[in-house]
Amino acid sequence: MAKRIGVLTGGGDCPGLNPALKGLVLGAHHGAGNIEVIGLRDGWKSLVQEDLARMGPSPDQFFGKDQFWKILTPEAVESWDAEGGTNLGSSRTNPYKKGAEREEQVIRNVEAMKLDALVAIGGEDTLGVALKLHRKGVPVVGVPKTIDKDLPGTEYTLGFETAVQIITDEVDRVRTTAGSHSRTFVIETMGRHAGHLALQGGIGAGAYIILIPEHPYNVARVVKLLADRKAQGARYSIVVIAEGARSDTMKEPFSSGSLRDTGFAHVALGGIGELLRAQIEQATDWDLRSVNLSHLQRGGAPGAYDRRMGRTYGAAAADLCRKGDWGKMVTLREGRVTAAPLTDIDGPLLTVDLDREYDTNRYNARRAAIL
Repeated sequence: MAKRIGVLTGGGDCPGLNPALKGLVLGAHHGAGNIEVIGLRDGWKSLVQEDLARMGPSPDQFFGKDQFWKILTPEAVESWDAEGGTNLGSSRTNPYKKGAEREEQVIRNVEAMKLDALVAIGGEDTLGVALKLHRKGVPVVGVPKTIDKDLPGTEYTLGFETAVQIITDEVDRVRTTAGSHSRTFVIETMGRHAGHLALQGGIGAGAYIILIPEHPYNVARVVKLLADRKAQGARYSIVVIAEGARSDTMKEPFSSGSLRDTGFAHVALGGIGELLRAQIEQATDWDLRSVNLSHLQRGGAPGAYDRRMGRTYGAAAADLCRKGDWGKMVTLREGRVTAAPLTDIDGPLLTVDLDREYDTNRYNARRAAIL
């Protein structure tokens, strides 16, 4: 059984991370044999420091300028489940960007800190690093988070439901001004490879058209659908489009061409909503606007579902540490929280099931629920 574990949050922040940290700490201090939890600052960045063990601990409330770890107690995390983002901080630091040199630094720090295991809370990139370390013999446990909900091996990733609620709320606000001025709005959401956010947020907000990465759209078809709706007397229309969506004339999703942050070198997406707005405007004389929800989707306090799932995922991670069940990821499968091999993240991303969830003719959710 582990006696001392480190925990980090990596990649983009989202609601649900702090509840997971609280769940982990409470779970670690529950039952026979308390487990000490060390909070590691700014994801994998903490573990590539030259001498991590001598850089802390930080005071309970704040990290010092050059301090990268602190002891997490139940008292210290008492109110964390109501807070958005991550109180440990995050980064997109990739220990493998510079080869084996930084991997060895991570392993040295784990040993110097006398950590029996690492709990990594993150998405594909963060858990991919955890998997590589596991293959090198480092005891690791993963907790899945990403508002895109596209991570293989689990039916739920932290942050998704809160992000859907934010999209719904923001589109509701857009709807009132759209109706007042008889406008068509194109709303861009996140969703690089999968359209879960756009689809579920669009359903929640009653969008007329929803465009997702899984199915290329035809601009002329979009215009016709909107024109038909206008001809029926509708004062406004809402189009929701995922950042990774593309038309049938595009080979790749729309991109600025820049690289995002450090380490994992993802090409930054964004702007497809404005591009589509301009294309519709070119074909019509309508009053159109575009809005990119951008980081609004991952901000703010977690909703009730992410608070509950975060607490549960964190507690489950503590259970795995208590059992010494390494190389696993906490997961939701068939409505039940369990654990799966971390190697599952090497599988295909979880995308929208077009046959069951999406009407490729109407560019919206299927109207049939039982197929």
